[in-house]
Amino acid sequence: MKNRILFATAALSAFGLLSAPCLKAQTVEIVAPVVVKTVPEAGSKDVAPGEMDIKITFSKEMADHSWSWSTAWRDSTPQSVSGPPGAPHYSSDHRTCIMRVKLEPGKTYGWWINSARFHGFRDAHGRVAVPYLLVFHVKGD
Repeated sequence: MKNRILFATAALSAFGLLSAPCLKAQTVEIVAPVVVKTVPEAGSKDVAPGEMDIKITFSKEMADHSWSWSTAWRDSTPQSVSGPPGAPHYSSDHRTCIMRVKLEPGKTYGWWINSARFHGFRDAHGRVAVPYLLVFHVKGD
């Protein structure tokens, strides 16, 4: 047992995981932005069908024209409403990204807000937002 602990400690040290920089204090300003609220709320099962604004609110100001709404699975994203109302954009506080969509009754939708492959959601200083899975279900007729 003692040898396993020594081996694990040595391995973590070799990869720099036990070094002092990992133990430094962090501030909200320097860490990656995170999703703090969604509309509809993630996990909702009673979203009304029809047109609505999907809203993703982050913990800090985000870079304008920077987003990655990624498909969670095949056919998991709703149709966006064409034109400026449907195009993704940020609210005036630059913390909430909005996209107008059309939701079909009885369907479950899902987006990755950033993902392993796509990193478009970034804060005003270029820090990539932590990936977030938004999944919700629309009421049937």
